[in-house]
Amino acid sequence: MSKDVEFDVCSLDKLKLPKNPKILIIGGGYAGLMTALKLQSSLDFTQENKPQVTLINKHDYHYQTTLLHKVAVGTLSVRKARIYYRKILKANKVKFVKDKIKSLDPENHCVYGNGGRYDYDILVIALGFRADDFNIPGVAQHAFKLSTLNRAVKLSEHIENKFKDFIHTQNPLDLSFIVCGTGFTSIEFAAELGSQLDEFCEICGIDRSIPKITCIGRSNQILPVFSEKLSSKAVEKLKKMSVELITNGTVKEIKEDGVIVEKDSKLIEIKGNTVLWGAGVKGSDVIEKSSIPNKKGKIQVDFQLRALNYNNIFVVGDSAQPTTKDAIHAPTAQLSSQMGEFVGTMISELVKGHEFNKPFVFKHRGTVCSIGHTDGVGIVYGKELWGEIAAFMKNTIENRWLFSIGGLSMVFKKGQFRYRTSN
Repeated sequence: MSKDVEFDVCSLDKLKLPKNPKILIIGGGYAGLMTALKLQSSLDFTQENKPQVTLINKHDYHYQTTLLHKVAVGTLSVRKARIYYRKILKANKVKFVKDKIKSLDPENHCVYGNGGRYDYDILVIALGFRADDFNIPGVAQHAFKLSTLNRAVKLSEHIENKFKDFIHTQNPLDLSFIVCGTGFTSIEFAAELGSQLDEFCEICGIDRSIPKITCIGRSNQILPVFSEKLSSKAVEKLKKMSVELITNGTVKEIKEDGVIVEKDSKLIEIKGNTVLWGAGVKGSDVIEKSSIPNKKGKIQVDFQLRALNYNNIFVVGDSAQPTTKDAIHAPTAQLSSQMGEFVGTMISELVKGHEFNKPFVFKHRGTVCSIGHTDGVGIVYGKELWGEIAAFMKNTIENRWLFSIGGLSMVFKKGQFRYRTSN
């Protein structure tokens, strides 16, 4: 949005909470989990009028979506990727419920899941994202998506089988991988796969010239959020991995054995039996089908991340569509975690009966795109980085999140380090 939306602070703070208020968080990604942890550390659960905090998620584990490309290629094990909620949430403070949310009923202050009805006095919506196929034919039927850990595992198994079975099929298209999109998810996956091709071919006895990776993007450069200089650095690194890049190309259709692309007003067909769709995301379908006004599963929020016209509903992470300039940024894990921390702090103050009129302001510390395990490009505190130092900063960012949710022990158990992979 081009203009900030103005709100009446006083009217928003007229939220009267009952004794033992029910605070419900739906979704346990970066934003939802950080909200729960902030409430866990900020509220007094020993008093008689203690809040009832519940986190609901469809899985009983959290995972870093920024590392799904590693799971998909097999360089990060599923066991290491899972972080179980009950190991980091204290049961006497935050109750965890494994359930899939089916619908929202804001008029009656409740949500519904497979396990029944959940009432709330304050609701935090953090339902994450899903792939947006933009109604392009074949995406739903023929393309893999990196939107969940389970999907990443399926892609990993698929890739492993294509290499193991090549000795029998001898079909070069089985080792032709097409990636639709040239943003972070797509480039990190292509680079991770490219960095492992030598090893895959050696293990399976395959000529290294046979596997091919092609990335297709609509922009005139890859990683368009970065400068042309950083984009060029990434291109140089990807080409050394034999990754072919097609820019200014529009995917028109995905087929079982390839992708139709329009480039320079001409249709070309790129053949391959594995297609990854990483060209866009949208919000939750639960939100999209709800009575809360939204756009593609994203709910407009005010300067304090409250849903417009609902003073007891907060929206964070990929479910939120900010309307103030201090909050409008490309969706990242860093943005989501800061949203969760802010909302957790605000709810804590409301429960304590304190006024809280501060706006949410995103503090952009940096963004790094990994190019394989020991290389990358990015910006950290305004400084452009590339090479091993960028990879180090990427690992530092991932480990910082682990530290925030589980301390040093979590970093040692689950952290990303220079040469530590699951190979």
